[in-house]
Amino acid sequence: QVQLVESGGGLVQAGGSLRLSCAASGRTFRSYVMGWFRQAPGKERELVASKGWSGGSPYYADSVKGRFAISRDYAKNTVYLQMNSLKPEDTAVYYCNARYSSMNEYWGQGTQVTVSS
Repeated sequence: QVQLVESGGGLVQAGGSLRLSCAASGRTFRSYVMGWFRQAPGKERELVASKGWSGGSPYYADSVKGRFAISRDYAKNTVYLQMNSLKPEDTAVYYCNARYSSMNEYWGQGTQVTVSS
């Protein structure tokens, strides 16, 4: 059974930091693109950051460039999202995503990040 389990969300003041973790189990995700999405109330889910299995550069949404960093630990089948200089507009539910193709895509249950001003 494939599972993506996020952790690390919480309440933080503006300017603070959080690190989200996504532990994947049930198969190896080495060849999957791993990413973090977020969804704020009343808004569509958006891609925040993603990283492929090769040594290519990660993708970041313009709104988080220079503040967020995605990394992968292949040995632990885990992907991280380091979030620095957090802003109130970063408040959302953050979802971990693993995608190989449209037929092979998995989601975590989400973790709430709340940034107070």
